[in-house]
Amino acid sequence: MIELRQLTKRYGDRTVVDGVTLTVGRGELLVLLGGSGSGKTTTLKMINRLVEPSDGRVLIDGTDVAAQPAHELRRRVGYAFQQIGLFPHLTVGQNVGITLRLLGWNPARTRRRVDELLALVELDPEVYRERRPAELSGGQQQRVGVARALAAEPAVLLFDEPFGALDPLTRDRLQRSLRTIRDRLALTIVFVTHDMVEALLLGDRIAVMRDGRLLQLGTPAELLRAPACDYVAQLMETPLRHGRAVEALARGEGPSPR
Repeated sequence: MIELRQLTKRYGDRTVVDGVTLTVGRGELLVLLGGSGSGKTTTLKMINRLVEPSDGRVLIDGTDVAAQPAHELRRRVGYAFQQIGLFPHLTVGQNVGITLRLLGWNPARTRRRVDELLALVELDPEVYRERRPAELSGGQQQRVGVARALAAEPAVLLFDEPFGALDPLTRDRLQRSLRTIRDRLALTIVFVTHDMVEALLLGDRIAVMRDGRLLQLGTPAELLRAPACDYVAQLMETPLRHGRAVEALARGEGPSPR
């Protein structure tokens, strides 16, 4: 579905993505995992040409994205990110439907699609359609961002740390909602995060990046059982260590209260 072939991005003498090659299967959720400066977000943005590669190619369904007008590509590839980017002067319904209006959909068809999408992300259209973004919680705004990304029925969806600024309970609900939506719509998703637990819980496979390079690609179980290097081992050990600490606390074996 998505192929990255020796994908490289340089800014002057600095290489931020260095020869990344991988394939994302149709219907797969691939997580790009790494710390700040690992190149994961730049890699994601090269898929829909928000960033143009210095070398290498991106293919979607066998077609080089460089051969397509960037604005047409971005209407076919949904994109959601942490800052959400809702237009404050538009209603929720107008935000969700803005791509459809650009595509020339008539108002009745657009409204039906908007209501369908709001219901999909568990926002009652009758309650939320006419509200402004400022009237919503952070989690509700993020749901609107996901609905907007899905508006034009894309087969591919890109997420750039979309839940990073949310509280843990809201984040958990949205992660579960994303899994449900992915399964229902058979979406192919590339999801960027620096959170190891989020990567392990969401990803069919995880691509670990550091300093612009792909260190390991595998299922969560493969990375946990057989990390390819010390860096991957350290990443995988962190959630395991936290899990053991929480279990110890639950058994009453934690540090004594002060």
